[in-house]
Amino acid sequence: MPATITIAPDSARPLTVSRLGYGTMRLTGPDIWGEPANRAEALQILRTAVEAGVNFLDTADYYGQDVTNRLIREALHPYRADLVICTKVGATRRPDKSWVPFNRPEQLRQSIDNNLRTLGQEQVQLVHLRLMGPGPVPLDEQLGAMFELQQQGKILHVGLSNVTAEELAAGLRLGPVATVENMFSYAQRTTLQLPHGANPGGEEVLHLCAQHQLPLIPFFSLLHALPKPLDRVAEVARRHEATPAQVNIAWLLHHSPWLLPIPGTSSLAHLRENLAAAAIRLSAEDMAYLG
Repeated sequence: MPATITIAPDSARPLTVSRLGYGTMRLTGPDIWGEPANRAEALQILRTAVEAGVNFLDTADYYGQDVTNRLIREALHPYRADLVICTKVGATRRPDKSWVPFNRPEQLRQSIDNNLRTLGQEQVQLVHLRLMGPGPVPLDEQLGAMFELQQQGKILHVGLSNVTAEELAAGLRLGPVATVENMFSYAQRTTLQLPHGANPGGEEVLHLCAQHQLPLIPFFSLLHALPKPLDRVAEVARRHEATPAQVNIAWLLHHSPWLLPIPGTSSLAHLRENLAAAAIRLSAEDMAYLG
């Protein structure tokens, strides 16, 4: 099981990171809105993660709004040279807390500038273009704006989020896509119908990522992760004196060397549990039993 993964390995500036990252979305208030209930703990979570060797953080300026970006800057700036901060654009929030597209070229440029300002950076190392379903702005216009910002030096690498295999293939024809961020976990390897629409992707996206040496970054890998009943996960957890959530993280790390999990939490204790999952070694028998 590789301990690291490299983003854009064939580019002029590849990024090698530890294979267990941290997703910051849960650091916000309820409904991914507003300030955290415990700001001091939120800042300590970020510092503890980085001190423990996490050097890949996932954020977005529409978490909060701007809350996670500001927390990252307060906790960690000036940033360590090996720290990779990944953000997302393509969406925004309305005052009623709804999620809406924000993906016209001028909006994408506005989002990148806002991320740079709130994070205190001159260049974002990795930016995912979050696809928000069919709409009036074609993929080539959205990605074209992203690649233009990359040429201007505001973005180092461009990724895609919430994509089907067909959308990923189309994106790869348009330019150098470096990563994919999709919902994916032990129990989520096919297209799912969720309350806010379908979650695309699954094993077919992972297969395409592996073909093109693209890390797949699973989000919500714990929130919707575990099947019911939990018999097999619970049994493997018992064998390893671990929790079912830890087994889910370990399964991701063992399932494919191209997976870069980013489990998030607003609890320092849960962060430590998640980090400990990287030390769990699932045997071939464990993996076969989990199916």
